[in-house]
Amino acid sequence: MFSFLKKKKTILYSPANGQLVPLSKVEDPVFSQGMMGPGIAVLPSSDDIYSPVEGTVTNVFPTKHAIGLKTKDNKEVLLHFGIDTVELKGEGFEVFVDVDDKVQNDTLLARMDRAYLKEQEKDDTLMVLFPEEKEFPNVEEKDVKASDELFELD
Repeated sequence: MFSFLKKKKTILYSPANGQLVPLSKVEDPVFSQGMMGPGIAVLPSSDDIYSPVEGTVTNVFPTKHAIGLKTKDNKEVLLHFGIDTVELKGEGFEVFVDVDDKVQNDTLLARMDRAYLKEQEKDDTLMVLFPEEKEFPNVEEKDVKASDELFELD
C-alpha cells in the first residue's frame, strides 16, 4: 500500500561474462582479505565491462583501471579492473562513461583488452567492492553472463 515507504534495495549484477568467485579467491591480499571492502570477483571471458548496479558514476580513475559508482540507495561501489593494472597508466582500457552519468545494469562502462593485460603479465580479474559495507552475502562459484542478477543487498 505504501510502497514509497519501502527502502530501495541494491541489486548486484555481473559486470561481465565469466566465472563468479568469492573475493577470498582473488590473488591479491588487498582484495582477498577485504581491505577494500567486501564484494565479488569475476574471472572474465570477454573484454566488455558493464555496470554491476543501477546508479551514478562518481569517479573514473585517470588510469582507467577503476570506476566508482553510487547506487540509488547511496551505497558506494568500486569496480576494479584487474590486479596491479594501475601500473599500465590507462593502456589496455577504454572507458565509455563520465562522472555524473546515470547507469543501468546494461550500461557498457569500459572495455579491457585482456590480451594486452596478459602480454603485460597482469591478472584480469574484475572486482566489485562495497567499501562501506560490513555484511555481505556468501558467493558461490558459477558461470555468469554480463548483467545477470546475482543477489540483493540490504
